[in-house]
Amino acid sequence: MAGAALLALALLAGDASARTEPSAPRAVWTWEGPSYAMLESREAAGEALAFLQREKINIVYLYADAFEGRNLVEQKPQLYRDFIRAAHARDIRVYALLGSWYLHTERYVLPRHQAEAKAMLQRVLDYNAAAEPVERFDGVNYDIEPHLLDEWDDATRLRLLRGFLDMSAMLMEAKRESGQHLPVGPAMPFWWDGIELDWHGARKPVAEHVIDLTDYVALMDYRNRAEGGDGILAHAEDEMAYAGKTGKRVVIGLEFNPGEPAKLSFHGMEPADFEREAAKVEAAYRGQSAFAGFVFHHYLGYRDFVGEPPSGK
Repeated sequence: MAGAALLALALLAGDASARTEPSAPRAVWTWEGPSYAMLESREAAGEALAFLQREKINIVYLYADAFEGRNLVEQKPQLYRDFIRAAHARDIRVYALLGSWYLHTERYVLPRHQAEAKAMLQRVLDYNAAAEPVERFDGVNYDIEPHLLDEWDDATRLRLLRGFLDMSAMLMEAKRESGQHLPVGPAMPFWWDGIELDWHGARKPVAEHVIDLTDYVALMDYRNRAEGGDGILAHAEDEMAYAGKTGKRVVIGLEFNPGEPAKLSFHGMEPADFEREAAKVEAAYRGQSAFAGFVFHHYLGYRDFVGEPPSGK
């Protein structure tokens, strides 16, 4: 009897473990400094990829633009080839992350700067065209946030959001012209579903225009509770419904860095608390084709959150 009881307990424990195993894809935004460190140091790359694998993070949004006067994707593409090849060997996909506080890329929504936005993506497309299949980016995520502009206010926001849509249309056209099929999509605030806008003869929420234009969206759904009127599920409801109707996909973006108010981030909570809330989101979206998993903001913040900061930090 004792042996049977132990076996039953073991099976129950196994079932509990299976229930907590993440089933939806997990990605992480990785910004300028950490990305360049991974590219330029095999040790940093190996440590990062091992960490991502342990944490079941199977997509890394790797910064792929200029930083501190250098642009490695253009000047030293072999560094990206080596990293992407190593990531693919661990079944980790790599998206090119475009947009930068350092470069003030929020300006790219302005007509006079949109050529810079196209050049930013074109460098990635040119890199992919020259690389072997195993060395190519698997997708692109661009983080261009017009609300960061000093001129953003109630009087200008519709004009700036139209600039974002114009810029996005230009980026998607550049992808089509390249003949490449990698998914391209933006980071998008959840509150854009509450702003209606006329664009190209259609009046609808900005979020719907963006979903129409792009292959997917990474929704910046920065809350630390799944349920309730101010929770993750409530803020993603409209985007998920529209993406489901239009055959598009939504990645739920979550925050792990310090911030105010506290509800914006999982910072200060326990990993078990996060996993409980993530499981609620997964359960709510199970079977919905629009749900493409989670993306975490950002690599260093998430490593601190789970108590494994990179060595040398």
